[in-house]
Amino acid sequence: MPDRRPLRIGLIGTGFMGQAHVFGYATAERVFDLPVRFVMDTVADVTEEVASSAARRFGFGKTTTDWRTIIADPGIDIVNVTAPNALHKEMAMAAIAAGKHVYCEKPLAPLASDAEEMTQAAEAAGVKTQVGFNYLCNPLFAHARKMIAEGELGEIRAYRGIHAEDYMSDPAAPYTFRHDPAGGGAFADLGSHALATAEYLLGPIARVMGDTVTMIGERPSKNGPRKIEVDDVGRAFLRFANGATGSVEASWISTGRKMQHDFEVYGSKGGLAFTGERLNELLYFPTSDTKGRQGFRKIEAGPDHPPYGNFCVAPGHQIGFNDLKAIEVAGFAGAVAGLHAEPFNFRSGWRIQSLVETVHRSSREERWIDV
Repeated sequence: MPDRRPLRIGLIGTGFMGQAHVFGYATAERVFDLPVRFVMDTVADVTEEVASSAARRFGFGKTTTDWRTIIADPGIDIVNVTAPNALHKEMAMAAIAAGKHVYCEKPLAPLASDAEEMTQAAEAAGVKTQVGFNYLCNPLFAHARKMIAEGELGEIRAYRGIHAEDYMSDPAAPYTFRHDPAGGGAFADLGSHALATAEYLLGPIARVMGDTVTMIGERPSKNGPRKIEVDDVGRAFLRFANGATGSVEASWISTGRKMQHDFEVYGSKGGLAFTGERLNELLYFPTSDTKGRQGFRKIEAGPDHPPYGNFCVAPGHQIGFNDLKAIEVAGFAGAVAGLHAEPFNFRSGWRIQSLVETVHRSSREERWIDV
């Protein structure tokens, strides 16, 4: 194999998603035949201790406590932003101005207007961008979309989606950046995934009716109790451009739920059901089955659902969350190399943030709103 072009990575933030991105780079380079190779160049975090620890664990050559060092380094090709949401815009805009490609974890920005500005700047600069929505990289999602597009379910009539977890269900859990009114809340954090999945499967959402609710009104903080102004639960009725109707729900106080990213699609010829708690299984109900033998049948992920086969030659042996991130990384690498368009770029991230804001506005105004 000829020498692959090196892409030097500058990572900002080493928390949960920072680690997931590093695992994605490490796996993608070994699982896929990429036209590039990744060099873990510099990692930035709030303290030298945290940054140095991450560098040792993940193989970065340099550390810094000032993310601007990464931006200023002419050797860095990709700036990877996994810092708190409110910092995404400043970091990404600086990277774009320096002519660097940007891989930003979702949400792209706290406000749709910020996401629009970031999108326009990136497109004007001609840099490649990626927003982290790796649930969409599940091979079974692509299979479900193909079934829908090819008419196996007939006319699509209804959709139901939910993303529910319980990491905020304890009222004693402290105030975090996710509670920041500038862009926090359950619907922004989790509902964005539910909306992205809905549009990935069924196409554009045309109208929404939202309802977002704060259930835990106060959280402890280092400065004492702090009022909560963001939602703990959000729901929206949907009207799709293709005529289908549906709903999505997001909750971070769903006690006992750790990863319920689910969807159900109902058509005139059949239905599909999926749960993120069993992310290697897709349930399919065809109306053509003989009466008395009907029921949802399980489709297990396997090599027939690309790129599952890159990870394992045996069906039913399963891939996981970090593997989905590796698929996302591989797609972005191909885009940077000029092989294809970006899988989920800043413009796509702007679209999702616009939907989130429309749902919030609908909730405030208590009415249907056109997207």
